[in-house]
Amino acid sequence: MSNDFARSPLAWVAGSDAPEKHILNLGYMPLSDSASLLVAATQGFAQPYGLTLNLRRQTSWAGLSDKLVSGELDAAHGLYGMIYAIQLGISGTPATDMAVLMGLNQNGQSINLSQPLKDAGVTSVQALQHRVRQGQAKLTFAQTYPTGTHAMWLYYWLASQGIHPLEDVNSVVVPPPQMLEHLRAGRIDGFCVGEPWGAHAVEQGQGFTLATSQAIWPDHPEKVLACTRAFVEAYPNTAQALVMAILEASRFIEESQENRRSTAQLLSGRDYLDAPLASIEPRLLGSYNDGLGRHWQDPHALSFHARGKANYPYLSDGMWFMTQFRRWGLLREAPDYLDVARQVQQLDLYTRAATALDIAVPNTPMRSSQLLDGHLWDGSAPEAYARGFALHALNDH
Repeated sequence: MSNDFARSPLAWVAGSDAPEKHILNLGYMPLSDSASLLVAATQGFAQPYGLTLNLRRQTSWAGLSDKLVSGELDAAHGLYGMIYAIQLGISGTPATDMAVLMGLNQNGQSINLSQPLKDAGVTSVQALQHRVRQGQAKLTFAQTYPTGTHAMWLYYWLASQGIHPLEDVNSVVVPPPQMLEHLRAGRIDGFCVGEPWGAHAVEQGQGFTLATSQAIWPDHPEKVLACTRAFVEAYPNTAQALVMAILEASRFIEESQENRRSTAQLLSGRDYLDAPLASIEPRLLGSYNDGLGRHWQDPHALSFHARGKANYPYLSDGMWFMTQFRRWGLLREAPDYLDVARQVQQLDLYTRAATALDIAVPNTPMRSSQLLDGHLWDGSAPEAYARGFALHALNDH
């Protein structure tokens, strides 16, 4: 990678806009969608803003969340649903006021099934439905955190196929880099995880990709840059400088295919994802091989910027995860969806940062999306939406 990256006209090094804190510990999990943090920290995007970003690779989302709440990490690459679960006090971590500073990516997660299921001919939705209904031992699927995005994609996808995720199958938590080990050992029959681990399983002959998360919800919200609200309140200039540095890195990654390739090379390093380039680069470029002989260029592949659309912290994105917490019985009572989202999503801070970098900001903090089962989500009636699914775990439906 070239070192000629930092191009911001608003590098803050002195005066009233200077960051209050200059050295930040930034947590991340070894996943392809941590790329903008890694690029910002290592390729010269942070220094013009007076920041030094110390990258801290984590071994599990639970560990990352604990360190974020305790202050050991200043900010982190986080699961959308994890941040809202901490805010609502349903994560196992003490309830803490949280802040989503920006989105880090859309799309790019994978639902894979094991090689034994492939060998048994369970290579389609219909075959999976048949296997589940046979009354044999329940299949076990792994996701990465009880309230995280992967749990929600897995549950949503299974339910859309008529498979109840809490009754018809077993669900267990496995940290992303350990998925292949559990798959190989036969402890799980499938998983939902971020790349490169879905592609790596295919590369290693450990099964196949049955669905992508973007097939569930094209351009869905995924990882966020998160911190505690106390951090934003104590260090507002630092938080904005951090957003600007990572926004610039996000934009850089998508400026060319060559930039994506060099980013894949960076990610593959032992200090970061420690995974083969062959398992990282193709899906980072949108090129998919599902392990069943199907190859395609995905129109909704992993996106880090999309002219700001992947970075804007839409209120409706945060609200959607709360509707799924309600749907699956993780929230016993309806929250004030809009009020909670307004507390967590740092819209004003993000808007200032994006505007300074000439990155477009949407006219509304809500967006409308249709998911694979035909349900339309626009944030307008969240509790009715949460109650509108045939498969659910709400006792008072």
